[in-house]
Amino acid sequence: MRLTSETAMPVIRSKLCQLTSLHYIIYFVNSCYLLCLSLSLRFIELREKVRKGGGENAIARHTQRNRKLLVRDRLRLLLDDEDFLELSPFAGLGLPYGDIPSAGCLTGIGRINGLWCVFIANDATVKGGTAYPITVKKQLRAQEVAIQNRLPCVYLVDSGGAFLPLQSEIFPDKNQGGRTFYNEAIMSAMKIPQVSVVCGSCTAGGAYIPTMAEEAVMVHRIGTIFLGGPPLVKAATGEEVTPEDLGGARLHAEVSGCVDHFAWEEKEAYDYTRNIISTLNFQLPEEEEEDEEKMKKRRAEEEPLYSSEELLGLAPQSYHYSLDVKMVISRLTDGSRFQEFKARYGTTLVTGFAKIHGHLVGIVANNGELSYQAALKGSHFVQLCDQRDIPLLFLQNTAPTAALTLSITQAEINSNRLKAQGSMLSAVACASVPKITMVIGGCYGADSYAMCGRAFDPNFLFLWPNAKVSLTAPGHAHSLLPPDSEQEEEEKKKQEDNFNRRLKEESSAFFSSGRLWDDGVILPQDTRKVLRDCLDIIKQQQYQLSTEKLQSTLLRM
Repeated sequence: MRLTSETAMPVIRSKLCQLTSLHYIIYFVNSCYLLCLSLSLRFIELREKVRKGGGENAIARHTQRNRKLLVRDRLRLLLDDEDFLELSPFAGLGLPYGDIPSAGCLTGIGRINGLWCVFIANDATVKGGTAYPITVKKQLRAQEVAIQNRLPCVYLVDSGGAFLPLQSEIFPDKNQGGRTFYNEAIMSAMKIPQVSVVCGSCTAGGAYIPTMAEEAVMVHRIGTIFLGGPPLVKAATGEEVTPEDLGGARLHAEVSGCVDHFAWEEKEAYDYTRNIISTLNFQLPEEEEEDEEKMKKRRAEEEPLYSSEELLGLAPQSYHYSLDVKMVISRLTDGSRFQEFKARYGTTLVTGFAKIHGHLVGIVANNGELSYQAALKGSHFVQLCDQRDIPLLFLQNTAPTAALTLSITQAEINSNRLKAQGSMLSAVACASVPKITMVIGGCYGADSYAMCGRAFDPNFLFLWPNAKVSLTAPGHAHSLLPPDSEQEEEEKKKQEDNFNRRLKEESSAFFSSGRLWDDGVILPQDTRKVLRDCLDIIKQQQYQLSTEKLQSTLLRM
């Protein structure tokens, strides 16, 4: 008998999961919902801020004087549609050296001729496209996503090079500027295609980006490639030369051979790029033709029984007051179906199988403290998914701190839990299947590693606006202070208050995202769509026809 999704997985139908309109109204007015609503408004406010780029004057200079397209207009011409997965849009906000909206570049994953591709697009309205430390970090993360998921990578280069006052944080270290070029070489060796479009200035170290890509397109009059611009030539030799004569599209297409395609205007450059992507060695499955009625029925079966909009009211305000995580799962999975694994053991961790837009996933979700039994269960389940080649989805809402060791019994509990969590850490680290992490509440301390935090290399990691990321939760600063301190009570209380104030500020989802500790903040109600895109992206690598590289190829003379 062929197992259908209905016979294979039971539906989550507990009374707790079924929010009636009356219950939803209650959630709407309670403090939890109002907090999430406030954070959603903050999300929208910051989104509008970063979409303005460098501001009105910079936009006018970019479009009118320099006659260039804005970065989002470029993406409209390059991508099949505007439904792309943007990565870390809030990166660069609230940094010590000031706000750098979107870190001065847009990165994400969108379809080009039906093929998911990573794009790295400089926004020259932000500080003239200058690269700050956070810019480099964001570009490296996008390349990491391309490598991990074997995605073609397109660079839209329009940059004035590094911000020299911060050169010590941009140039010398392993994961700084030079790593971009190292990654390009490694990606070529792995047969991950790379295409570069020079649609603006490409100066100093940035000149290596198009010359190391497999194919490069350059736009006449607005694209330039040189290590040192006309002012440096004048200072060094006394010779006056125009940017076009020194490193324009005609020179590099006809004389140096640094670029492969000459475009008279930007639109033509993106047409060239789309044509290049169409020649890549991927064979995507053809969509089955179905009658409209059948398609409607299939889509209806896929949708959860409970509205994804209700996730906004279910976002945990704090670990202590979170609801049963199955309420969240029931609003993410196809038909709200979920086959739970070890349902009666280690119940503070929920594990099981479900489908999201037709993709089978293994779900690991915090439902309380990560106890000894819960960690053993998590370790078992992660290894099971690894054995079956099933991608893992972690819904993270970890406890703020372990209980203090005040007795021999408590010490034994902590010791056993430590060993079990070590086992789960190893299972998560060594699992070779794709991993996606959603921080829906707390991301605290060592428990966050077991739940595939940033250090454990998930393919994607997103936060809800209510998420908190810190060593311990705000209000738990006492766990960070020495227990036998000889300080006076008043001084100790003052120090604890200062710690808690700092934890509150630095644990915010937007503080985290501003520093690129994640792949972006998303609204809870968008989670199912983001997961669909991530799973589609991860799956695409199996359609590449040739992935093994027998010998290195010399790409350019």
